[in-house]
Amino acid sequence: MLTLKNKLQKRVWPALALTVALGVVACGGEDQTAVAPGDDAASTEQAAGEEYDIRLNGAGASFPAPLYQSWFSAINEEYPGLEVNYQSVGSGAGIEQYLAGTVDFGATDAPLSDEERQSFVDQYGDDPIQVPMTGGLVVFAYNLEGVDNLELPREAYCGIVTGDITNWNDPVIAEANPNADLPDAPVSWVHRSDGSGTTFLFLNHIAEACPNWTAGVGRSVEWPTGIGAKGNEGITAQVQQTNGSIGYVEYAYANENNISMAALENAAGNIVEPTPEAAARVFEGVEVPEDFALLVPDPEGDQAYPIAGLTWLLVYPEYDNPETAAAIQQIIDWSLNNGDEIAQELGYIPLPEEVVTRVQDTIDQRIAEVQ
Repeated sequence: MLTLKNKLQKRVWPALALTVALGVVACGGEDQTAVAPGDDAASTEQAAGEEYDIRLNGAGASFPAPLYQSWFSAINEEYPGLEVNYQSVGSGAGIEQYLAGTVDFGATDAPLSDEERQSFVDQYGDDPIQVPMTGGLVVFAYNLEGVDNLELPREAYCGIVTGDITNWNDPVIAEANPNADLPDAPVSWVHRSDGSGTTFLFLNHIAEACPNWTAGVGRSVEWPTGIGAKGNEGITAQVQQTNGSIGYVEYAYANENNISMAALENAAGNIVEPTPEAAARVFEGVEVPEDFALLVPDPEGDQAYPIAGLTWLLVYPEYDNPETAAAIQQIIDWSLNNGDEIAQELGYIPLPEEVVTRVQDTIDQRIAEVQ
């Protein structure tokens, strides 16, 4: 077991403006068929300065897409022959493509289920490789003219999600925001329509925090209220365009688009602003399991933001092309060792050194096993 303690918090800088356009494919070009895992041994070393001539294809979570696209662009600048095409299609679709072997790597904000792990073993004869790359927070982004500092106690945000609160001047919201000019207008709740790891992370918290939530937990559920939008990008656009709307998105999307974010009541009863620093407190003192599948549905810290989690990269233990295996290791090593500044600028939470070391050891050992 690994203990994160307060190392995450110490490594977080104040969030700066997002420097990459959301939804743009890093080093994009026309799509090519990805290299599926195979039976040949994969080389695990790429000499420093050696030229690459390869294009990797990945797909999955929209939660980390702004960061991945920035990382992959920076990697391409340092290694011009190494291009990474990342498609932000949602965690569910990313896992499907990973299991089907149609991408070089997948990405997800929800750990692989037991069924998905077994499916991988049945197809490839080995366990999947699932490693965290960064942490982040999910926020309630809202568009409410004249209201800039919305505070939502648990009863309020639970009521919005369950459909029990339908108007912005509901007494529960009004009591928590006595100085806000809340309109007599309907609440327009916006949720994901696709299979989403962000939804999985969000609903893990809602199921813990909201006694009236009955729709369950998963990457997609039957929502009791609201309208659907695809991806973090879709919810962001819907909230931007609709006065009176509120939805859940990864912090970077709301921050980049200057969308207001509500402060939330945490398990300790404190109202906490949505910041990377507050999200980093979620991971203080928690143990990271051997498979890295860490979930903290309702953190107990006094000043911890209540909705935060990790996001994982899914790679294969074996690749047909040795250069593909070396390139996979290169992008992971570079991102974890050189990508902290970019992560912090975009509002993500870098992994602490002990977890970075564990990830690198896992990648090196698992890919290097097949010789």
